[in-house]
This record gives sequence, structure tokens and C-alpha cells, in this order.
Amino acid sequence: MKIKVAPSILSADFNHLAAELKKVERAGADLIHVDVMDGHFVPNITIGPQVVKYLRKATSLPLDVHLMIENPAKYVDAFVKAGGDMITVHIETVNLKGLAAIAKKLKDRGVRLGISLNPGTPLLKIKKSLPLVDFVLVMSVNPGFGGQAFIPGAINKIKELRAIFKKDISVDGGINNITAKLVKNAGANVLAAGSYIFGAKNIKKAINNLR
Repeated sequence: MKIKVAPSILSADFNHLAAELKKVERAGADLIHVDVMDGHFVPNITIGPQVVKYLRKATSLPLDVHLMIENPAKYVDAFVKAGGDMITVHIETVNLKGLAAIAKKLKDRGVRLGISLNPGTPLLKIKKSLPLVDFVLVMSVNPGFGGQAFIPGAINKIKELRAIFKKDISVDGGINNITAKLVKNAGANVLAAGSYIFGAKNIKKAINNLR
């Protein structure tokens, strides 16, 4: 499968967000990873639909809006309206019935749905959800803050998932040129990376290194 690189704007310079997006777009990024945090599901607060609306104006790349929030169903419409091309929700925040309702809503609007799971959540928890989603996002850090160290337990989880899931598998957290190789070998094909890309002197080289 094609390896896709998704710079995570959590590590971008918010003073020059449009310029940062253009920079990674020119450097060959495939999509933009947008971390939305509510201070409840995770111990941090980031951005809302209004910022996503401006991100949409600043780039032509697909926006993967990662909802690290409680009650995501309540906010899906707002983020789709703002310009999200992909919506990722956490299995820790939805039940199967709720996910099915979100899936139908997004399919009707041509938006892709992803399910994510935290490092401490077993793969078994998402198995019944797999027919409803277009991709899976495996967290390789505990969500909430950028710049954390990669949790090696994600590797086996990705291997087990790839054996039963043929669509895109994303991985998010502590991704750099070393861990990228590990998760790709395990079966992941979409790499979300923040500080490794936005902190690089040569962003194009950093993206190519991940590939």
C-alpha cells in the first residue's frame, strides 16, 4: 500500500499556520492531521471548527480531523461543515450504535470515517466496528500532548490489525525516521507526525525519510 504522510498541525507554528500548511504541502505531504482536544477526554484543549474552516482555506490537502473529545456525535456536523474530509473518533467515546449513526451520516456526505484506539485499549474493542469504518488510527502515545515518546506496544497491535483489516491503518504518536520503519513493517501505511516534520530544518527531507 502507498505510504502516506500526514503532518500533525499540533506541532506547527500557530502564528503562521497558513504558511506552515503551504510548506508541508509543497514538501509532499499527503494529508493534514488535525488534533481536536476538549480538555475532558484528554487533558488538553486545542482547536474547534472555526480553525478547521481557516485550515480548509489554506490548503487543498485532505483534512483528517481527529476528534479526541467526549460525545463526538454532537460535533461531527460542525467539523464536516468546516471542511473536514475525514473524521476520526475514538472507540473509548462511542458505542457501536452511535458509530453506525455517524458512519451513515458521513457516508451520505462523502466524508471518510476512522476509528481510533488509545495505547491501553485492546484491539478486541474495535473489531465489531471495522466494517463501519474506512480506516483505523492506532495511537502510539497517550493522547493529549505532542512530542511524546513512541510506545512500542503499538507495533504488535498494528500487526494484529493488518491481519484482519485491509484498508488504511494510520499511526499517531512519536513518529520519526526510526519508528516509522517499525510501524510500516508492522503494516501501517499512514504516518501522522508532528514535531519530527514541523521541527525539521528540511521538511521535504523529513517527509521523504518517513516514506
